[in-house]
Amino acid sequence: MITVFGIRNCDTMKKAFAWLEANGVPYEFCDYRQPGVVAAQLPEWNRHAGWQALLNTRGLTWRRLAADERAGIDEERALSLMVAHPTLIRRPVVAFGGQLLVGFSPERFASLLDARSVGQRVPGGEAVRGSHGS
Repeated sequence: MITVFGIRNCDTMKKAFAWLEANGVPYEFCDYRQPGVVAAQLPEWNRHAGWQALLNTRGLTWRRLAADERAGIDEERALSLMVAHPTLIRRPVVAFGGQLLVGFSPERFASLLDARSVGQRVPGGEAVRGSHGS
């Protein structure tokens, strides 16, 4: 089963949900604003995707942070900020078949569907390798 982590009312999430539904891909949704979700998942997501791929520096939450919070960002500070502000995590985060996909594009989701059906890794982009421990 594919697990989609994110925020339901986000425009990018709506596009991802529409793509999954249009292509008949069953999924489970997990809102990562729920208590404990990010703290439990973020260490593994970071191991597989890296904090740079996970940190959304284009969103409103990032822009609203104080300049000193954004300056000189490193892994430890980024992870701490993402736990404190889950909306700093790029959306969606998709876990499936021992892999993690960060962000949405129709091409990568099409690769996800192909890989899911034949047990291969998703090529290119932000597709990353590894196992999902949930």
